[in-house]
This record gives sequence, structure tokens and C-alpha cells, in this order.
Amino acid sequence: MFSARPTSRFTISTLILLLFISFSLSAIASVPHRDDPDEDVDLEGLEELLAIDDSEEDENQKGQAGQEKLSGPEVLRRAQRVVLELSNENAKRIIDGNEYVLLLGYAPWCHRSAEMMPQFAEAAMALKEMGSPLLLAKLDAERHAKAASLLGIKGFPTLLLFVNGSSHPYTGGFTGEEIVIWARKRTGVPIIRLSSVTVAEEFLKKHQMFAVGLFENFEGHDYEEFVKAATADNEIQFVETNNIDVAVVLFPDARPKNNFLGLVKSGPERYETFEDSFEEGKILQFLDYNKFPLVTVLTEFNSIRVHSSPIKVQVYIFAEAVDFNKLLPLLQNVARKFKSKILFVYADTADDNLAKPFLTLFGLESEEPIVAAFDNENGSKYLLESDLTANSLEEFCHGLLHGTLSPYYKSEPIPDTKGIVHAVVGKTFDTLVLNSDKNVLLEVYTPWCINCEAVSKQIEQLAKHFEGLDSIIFARIDASLNEHPKLQINDYPSLLFYPSGDKLNPIKLSKKPSLKELVMFINANVKIEEDRGISTPDQTTKDEL
Repeated sequence: MFSARPTSRFTISTLILLLFISFSLSAIASVPHRDDPDEDVDLEGLEELLAIDDSEEDENQKGQAGQEKLSGPEVLRRAQRVVLELSNENAKRIIDGNEYVLLLGYAPWCHRSAEMMPQFAEAAMALKEMGSPLLLAKLDAERHAKAASLLGIKGFPTLLLFVNGSSHPYTGGFTGEEIVIWARKRTGVPIIRLSSVTVAEEFLKKHQMFAVGLFENFEGHDYEEFVKAATADNEIQFVETNNIDVAVVLFPDARPKNNFLGLVKSGPERYETFEDSFEEGKILQFLDYNKFPLVTVLTEFNSIRVHSSPIKVQVYIFAEAVDFNKLLPLLQNVARKFKSKILFVYADTADDNLAKPFLTLFGLESEEPIVAAFDNENGSKYLLESDLTANSLEEFCHGLLHGTLSPYYKSEPIPDTKGIVHAVVGKTFDTLVLNSDKNVLLEVYTPWCINCEAVSKQIEQLAKHFEGLDSIIFARIDASLNEHPKLQINDYPSLLFYPSGDKLNPIKLSKKPSLKELVMFINANVKIEEDRGISTPDQTTKDEL
């Protein structure tokens, strides 16, 4: 687990990079809508796997596959055989010889690669049952380093789509179903057309989230914008119908008049109706603001989508699962009042990979539930410091939206004793540094800093040399455990001199000053009281330090 390097401005994007740097995410060119929109969809297929095909030629084969009752391990073993293993010898030939190849670059020792592998295999089997033209392949990038370098694999796991040999980064989700949805969209099938109630009922059994469009005719401005949105979106399955009975199976409040668009998702707020004009941007925005449940459970598979949400104010609940289950009704009731304005996220404190990095940013460890918030627009973080109740959480959320809360800066407890070098913490930075009428030489360090120990020894020698000089304070602060809005340091160690007459403009000393250089600096910037036995500038050069 990494050690957070705090500054006065928290950026969630930095955290994302540290947590999920192995995933390659960026924009990918969209592909056109399928050529024949009049094809219907038969939903016979694998048990517990997405199995939708637009090709009538494969209906019998799909029906037989759907009747097979396979156990989980059997499904996985069969699925893994569907994924083609690449090597240094065959990688370029396979990539160049197929129109579409979705490649998983992995390393055998990589934990996230191991988690991704079964999801990728399930997607491969589901896509094969659908008759998809997409070939799914994997490459042990450590064993076959030459091929990995040639194909642009730089981290683990990496997903890349090759279209006629040209590489495009993967931008979808990381569950088997999400891989299938993304892959179908990028290979020309962004929308599924449903024309019978039976097919719609089967579809509903296999999907927890999807966007449904009801159009009298599959043409015109509204429909064209619907298709554009379906193609541009990376993670939500779009379905369409011109049959009101089919639409009602999927979305009970679907309206038969005019064109209709609704979002279906899991959770108590299951149905969301699109009320705006049909424009691609507005449709995508509607989906972005409504696709999460009232309280989202953070996982490694959805974390990037959560952090990149356009809802910039996010409230996090850190708790053990048993406590979260008790709190869930309270959290949902409050979250309902702030829909589309605040994203509520739960992180299980038993999962160090997900919860600990956030808690480190606050310098907190607790067995009790913790409520914190991040405003990703300005980089601020906040902490609910009162007991968690419906009223306190609601007031906390109102304060977040109206800007009346003070940002949270972590701090160690105030030390009981003083040494020759004063220990400054976040809570005492104002008193000992900014509001002091004395000059202050502040050492900013972190425990993981390689050069900090040597500088710390210099400061202790310096403090002893000037012991008895009342006009200067020597101090140090551990930046890994303490923050302050006026302390914006991201390189360690740092030495800052705060003149008694101008605390808002500290002087940053050179990176590696010698002890004599530090003595000369203080002599030049601090009034020396000769009768106290302190070295004068002339004497300094004669001292043996």
C-alpha cells in the first residue's frame, strides 16, 4: 500500500492514477449503427451469461447452448478455451489477420490480471455464442515481452481493441457483461431491437441496467440522436422497440405517445424517465447523472467510473459490511434528497485496496463508520465530525452544496512536550508559525523521504548553535500526517523561513544547504543579540561546526 503524499489541495485524479494505473483508459472512436436494424433478438443462451445475437443463422445453435446446464467451474473452463493465447511467434499474424481482436495483456503474478481473467473469459464465451466477429485473445506480457512491446502493452492488465491491426484503448467496464456490451458497440451493434413480450421478458432477466427507447418509427431526428448516444456511450446497453407492450415490460411507466426514453437500473430508484429534448449530449448527460444507485458500493471494477462521474461532490461512507447494512436505509433516504447533485459511495473498510487510500488522505483509522466527502471540482475534502444521523448527514450535504463547510485538513494530536526543535502539527501551524511574532525556520519532511534524516540532523545542530536566541524558532512538521491550507509543499525535505514581519511570504531555502550556509543565512536574516553569546556574522566563518 502506498503512502499518500499530501498537499493542501487534494486531487482525486492522483489517487485514481495510483490505485488503477494498470488499467488503460482513454477515448476510442465510435463505430456506426448496425446495418440491418430490423433484425430481432432471440435471448436463448448461456445460463447466467449475456447471450444476445442478431444473426438468425445461429438460433438453433444458441438454443441448444441455452439448454445446457453448466456449473460455474465448467462454464469458466469452457470460456477460457475460447480465449486465444498469443505468443511472440503468432501475435502479429493473429492481430493483422482478423478484423476485430480484443486483447488482454496480463502478467501471471498480477493480482488484478487474475481478477480480470475470468471476466474476460466469460465475455469471450458469451460473444462466441452470439456469433460476434470479435476474437478475444490474451498475452502473457512478461513471458512474451517482444510481442507485448510491439502491441503497446505497458501495464497489467491492459485491454486493447485492434481494428484491422490498428490499436484502440479499451474504455468500458470490467465485468463480463460490461465487456460484452462495450465489444458489441465497438463492432457495430450499439442497440438491441426487441419486438416481442417473450423476448423482452428474457432480456429483463439477464440485465440489471439498460436504456430503453420507444419509437413509432425507427427514423427521424429523435431516433438518430438516440443511435448516436447509444454508439458514444461505453457501458450501458441500449434497447429499442416500437411495441408499447414490449416497452411496458421493460419500463412500466413507458408512454405510448411521442418518443420515449427511460433508464432501468438496480436499487430502489429503479426507473428514471428522460424528460429533455432528444439530443446526443443531453441523453448522455442524463445517463451519467442517473446510472448509479442511491448508494453505490465501491469495487475495483466500478471505481474508475465512480471517480470520473460528472457528479463532482461525492460522499463516502467507510464502514464494515454489517454496519453498512444497518445504515443503508438511512443513507438511501438522505441520498434520495440529493439525487444528481451528490454521489453517495460506500467503501468496505475490510478492503484495504479500496478504503485505506482514502482514509490515509484523512489520517484516520476507526472501527466506527466514517463519513467523508470530496469536491472534485476544487480538490477539497470534508469530514462529518459529529455522530452519523439522518439530520447530521443531511446538514452535512447541504453545507457541501452551499459552500458553508470548512475543508478538512488532517493533523496529529498536539504534542505534550517541546524539544529544541518544536514539533508542529496541523492544529498548531497557525499558532506556532503564522501567528508567532518570531522568525520561524520550518523543516517539512515525511518518513519515506530519503534525504530528510540528514536535513533533520542539520536542523538539530542549528537549533543547538542558536540556542538562547529568542527571536527565532526552529520547527519541523511531518507532511504525511499533517496538512494546512497555507502549506503547499510537494517535495521533501523543504526548508521554509518565515520572517517575523512577513509570514505570508516564506523564503524557501536551497534543496541541500550546508550547515555553514544555514548559519550564515540566519545571521543575515535574524537580529543577533551579541550579549546572549550568539555568533555574529564575522564569528560564524571561524566556528567549527
